[in-house]
Order: sequence, then structure tokens, then C-alpha cells
Amino acid sequence: MPMTSRWLICLLLLAPLTPQAQTNAPWGGARDEPGRYAPARVLYDVDKGGVAALNNLLDRVSLLNTLYEADPFESSIVVVVHGDAIPLFGIRDYAKYRDVMQRAQSLTQSGMIEFRLCRAAAGVLGYRPADIHGFVRMVPMADAEIVRLQNEGYAYMR
Repeated sequence: MPMTSRWLICLLLLAPLTPQAQTNAPWGGARDEPGRYAPARVLYDVDKGGVAALNNLLDRVSLLNTLYEADPFESSIVVVVHGDAIPLFGIRDYAKYRDVMQRAQSLTQSGMIEFRLCRAAAGVLGYRPADIHGFVRMVPMADAEIVRLQNEGYAYMR
């Protein structure tokens, strides 16, 4: 066997022992797929309290709206609020939640993102429509609103 062939065989056999193969990325990095998404109608079901959770949701809603290229004729994003998330939207706690409420309200300016809050659950917690920020629409019941939106073709997100 010629010397070049032996050398090539040795290189191929030793290749797995190179530093590249010994890293924590034996399969290399992920492929970046440039996704293009058709505008759609989406509803987010929000019942968890906390500023961090709501900020995370607002990040997702904002990014989805951007990916849909903010097309008001083809896309709609509705955030249905109930449960422990209701107090975040209460006027009486505005000073406590000012930053996240200003951010949520700013997302509604395009008209493609809406916040709808459960009147039944709000009532149990002592909130009336006048106690909730004006950029929010009150609906009779969150569950019924979620079902109605799904029947209208909205994709459900948690």
C-alpha cells in the first residue's frame, strides 16, 4: 500500500479523536431556518399571575405579531385573561404594575392585539368593569370566550 494511502487511512481513523469531536457539540450547531409564517388568528389563555409571567407572554405576543408582519386583515391575537392574572389589570394596583400595564396597552395600539378579561372571575375577586384598565374588554366568561374563539378558527396557545 502506498504511503499516501496509509496516511489517509490513519487520518480517517483518528478523526473522531480530534478536539472538535470531543466537545459538547458532537453533532455541531443547529441549522437556522428562516421561517415565514402566514398570518393567523391566535388566542392566548392567561390565568397565571406575576409580572415575569406576563412579561414573558407579552414578549411572545409581540414577536408573533412581528412575524405576522402586523397584518390587520389576516391576523388577530387575543389574550384572554382570568384567574390569578386578573389583579395585574386592576386600576387600584396600577402603581405596582405600571410598567407591564403600559407595555400591554402599547401592544393594543395596532388593533391586532386585544386583551379580554373574564367578568365572572373578576367579580369573584371584587373587580367591576370600572376597576379594570380601559384597554381591556370584559367578556362574560373566559372559558366561553376561549371556546367561541376556537370555534371561529383561532389557534389555542397557553
